[in-house]
Formats: sequence, C-alpha cells, structure tokens
Amino acid sequence: MLAEVTQVTATNPKIVFIGGAGNMAGAVIGGLLAAGYPADRIVATGRDPLKLEAFAKRHNTVVHSDNIDAIDGADVIVLSVKPQVMRDLCMDLSPHLKGRKPLIITLAAGIPLAAYQRWLGEHLPIVRAMPNTPALVQSGVTGLFADEAVTAEHRAITARIVNAVGISLWVDKEEGIDQVIAVAGSAPAYFFQFMEAMIDASAASGFARADAERLVLQTALGAAKLAMTSDVNVAQLKRNVMSPGGTTERAVQRFEQGGLPQLVADAMRDCAERAAEMARELDQ
Repeated sequence: MLAEVTQVTATNPKIVFIGGAGNMAGAVIGGLLAAGYPADRIVATGRDPLKLEAFAKRHNTVVHSDNIDAIDGADVIVLSVKPQVMRDLCMDLSPHLKGRKPLIITLAAGIPLAAYQRWLGEHLPIVRAMPNTPALVQSGVTGLFADEAVTAEHRAITARIVNAVGISLWVDKEEGIDQVIAVAGSAPAYFFQFMEAMIDASAASGFARADAERLVLQTALGAAKLAMTSDVNVAQLKRNVMSPGGTTERAVQRFEQGGLPQLVADAMRDCAERAAEMARELDQ
C-alpha cells in the first residue's frame, strides 16, 4: 500500500493522456507545461500520426499511437475520448490494469462512476472531471467527483492537473456534477448566446457588425474581470451601473419584465436534468 501511494504521489507522477492530442487534453497538457511540469513525465496518445508528430514538436512531450504501450508505468491515466467510445477503450485497458492502482481521471461528459467501475474495475481510484471550454484559454472551471478509493493525495494531483487551466470544485455527491454542468460546463454557451443577441441587435441598429462584436466582447471581458476583482457581489455591481430613471435601469427593467431571471433558472434546470438523463443512457 505504501509503495502504491508513494508512486502515485511522487513529485511529478507520470501522467498519460489517452486522446491527449485532442483539444481539451491538449489544453490541460499545455497548462501543465506552462506551470513547469516536466514534459518527459507526460505522455499523449492519439490515432492520427501527423497530429501526434505535430503535438510532440509543439509540446516536446512523449506521444504514442498505442494506448496499451502508453499506460506502461503510468501513475495517472487521463481519459479524454468521446463518451461513445469510452466503454470500448476501458474494456481494452482493463486487463492491463490488474494488480495496479493508477489514478484514473475521466474528462468525458455524462458517464457515471458506476460504469467506469464496471469497465475498469472497482479497485481503482477514479475521478470524474467536468471541464468547460474556457479551459482552452486557461480560464476554465472543472467540477470534480471522486469514488471511495480516491485518497487525499489523489485529490491533490487531480487538482494540480485541472487547475493548470483554471479553477476546480469538488462535489460531495455525483449528482453535483449535473449542477456543475448547468452552471459552468454548458454555461459558456449561455453567455455566447447573450453576446450574439447583443451583437445582432447592435448590427440591426446600424453598427458595423465587426464594431458591434468588438464592443460587446470587450464589455463582456471587462464585466467579468470587474466582477472577479471587486469586493462586492454582482447584484451590487449591477446596481452601481444603474441610475434612477436612467438608461441602464430602463434596459434592466425590460429584462426583468421579459422574465429573464426565471428563464435562466428554467434553462439551467433543463440542462441539469438532461445531464442526468445522459448519465442513465450512457450507464450501460
């Protein structure tokens, strides 16, 4: 037992990213390297030889086209493939994990821990990680849920990996991942839709579309930065922009009259419910 813990919690454990040449895993690898993680302790796998070669040159990491060879000696295995192929991948890996206890981190959406335990083995420490797309620019949010085999040391290395591209939050119950999806995983699309609506309205009012995009995106960036650095909450920040009887108040009143707060709540509930449905569908 001590040998297993020492191996997994080494200063720089060997991390193998299955599907590592893809966008999300590639972003995490890039974040780790930028944070000083040694490139020779990271392995990435993929199917396309040309992409693997380009990935190796860009990141100076080890690459493999064979997943089984790649996991040899791995302390941490990060699964970053599409949910539809995850079962087959896990079934392929499972015989080669007998007698070993590497930490398994999955970046795939929707698949519950019970499915991984069936496919890989109940003895393994497994973490479900739900990142969002801003991780591609090191500004992501990742929800995390662990099975009972995951130790404090496993949690520490998991946080080190995912926090290389943003921030993370551990949830106590697996259902919490569905809520993370609703509030963070899917949420970039909510903001993109709001920005799109603002850009469309601005263009319709006579702005050149390129100018409208520039103004809206910079304002969104500035508002987020202001909210993150302010010592007051977003409700107060909203009030700070509003003057009684002024332009902002008129716009905010229109949002409220149109039911925006309830619409957002309903949409987030629908998102979480769909996440739970997908988990049941993929738990086969």
